[in-house]
Amino acid sequence: MCPISGMVQFLIVVVALLLFCHVAVVRTLEVVFEPKNITLYMYNTIPVQYHVYLEPGDTLDDLKLYSENPDVAKIENTVVIKQPDGAFNLTGNFLGKTRVRCEGAPGAMDVTVIREKRVIDTVFTSSVATLVSIIYINFGCAFNWGELHKTLKRPIGPAIGFFGQFVVMPLLSFGLGKVLFPNSPEMQLGFFFTGVSPAGGASNIWTVVLDGNMDLSITMTTISTFAAFGMMPLWLFTLGKVIFDQGDIKVPYSQISTYAIALVIPLAIGFLISRYLKKVAKFLVKILKGFSLVLLIFIVVFAIVTNLYLFELFSWEIVVAGMGLPYLGYVLGYLIARLLRQPTPDCLAIGIETGIQNTGIAIFLLRFTLPQPQADLTTVAPVCVAMMTPLPLLCMLLYKKIRARFYPAHKKVNINQGLQELTVDSNANPQKEDRLIPTIS
Repeated sequence: MCPISGMVQFLIVVVALLLFCHVAVVRTLEVVFEPKNITLYMYNTIPVQYHVYLEPGDTLDDLKLYSENPDVAKIENTVVIKQPDGAFNLTGNFLGKTRVRCEGAPGAMDVTVIREKRVIDTVFTSSVATLVSIIYINFGCAFNWGELHKTLKRPIGPAIGFFGQFVVMPLLSFGLGKVLFPNSPEMQLGFFFTGVSPAGGASNIWTVVLDGNMDLSITMTTISTFAAFGMMPLWLFTLGKVIFDQGDIKVPYSQISTYAIALVIPLAIGFLISRYLKKVAKFLVKILKGFSLVLLIFIVVFAIVTNLYLFELFSWEIVVAGMGLPYLGYVLGYLIARLLRQPTPDCLAIGIETGIQNTGIAIFLLRFTLPQPQADLTTVAPVCVAMMTPLPLLCMLLYKKIRARFYPAHKKVNINQGLQELTVDSNANPQKEDRLIPTIS
């Protein structure tokens, strides 16, 4: 028998005894929190109870409570345990998860910080929905319904817009997510959901403000909204599975249906007004451009104020992706239309339609798919896209205003070009009416 074997056996026995003693000591001194798991809202403070289990001979020396991530949740003041029972105040600082532990003893409490639904969120959503519905009535009055039939008979513009919206943007959002967030599937999902969403109503407003082809813009938005019923599931269950293959990704058909109805009904009301209330229709067309500009400013400012808390999550990667997705969409949509020899107003409408996404649907998808607080944390992707989207369009608008201000002769030409006569067809009483159409530059 090897003489070392006895020594090895002795060491094994000693190590085993030490481990046993360690386990016994650890078990005799333990901090238990009540509750063991806690969820609290941002900026809220709640009391938490704790109890220390002691054995005879145990002391409470050097026992201090701490949060693993104070940026998510922090303990008010420094808590040093001096009694077996006590309490402390815990404050939620920001969205996320952390743990509260005790130095010198085992025991932990899982903490999740989420965002409380605020009144300002409801006010923002309701006011924007109402104002957008009103402006779509204006669109219905200004829309050249005769051009719709002509466009659908030779749908080159809508086809380019469809390709940009449901081929270019999904692939672009997927690529940006993979390159900029290789280790964050949640952020990849956030930008991918944004890329596969249909066009937003803001594209029509910007097209009007920048003198693009409003008729083509509204036609493309309507087509993309209804096409989303098929195209979103196609992308989510194919390329989307590469990013996120946990559980079922359900497409929010009810959300898309609501948006489609909210788009079609105001347009139909506008059509009826243009047909039966000519003076009202002319007034609504006259204020369309100014109303569109006011609505855009309202949405941008209110959206920033409502989502100020998300600025803490902004990183250079998120900003680059938030700028890259819409800006590349603008450029690629415009270039494709230009290569296919489309008129300049059509190219402008197609570029804007391609770059602007319905970020509301993307946010809904994220909150439906991911648990909290991951859902709110990931919505920084569509929120960032929504905030960055208007910047180049605002620059274009300022350039147009400055040019018109210093070159009044050019401004006069634009105004004269912006006056277009439309023939209003009526089965009951066909006649010709003159209307102002702010769509040609």
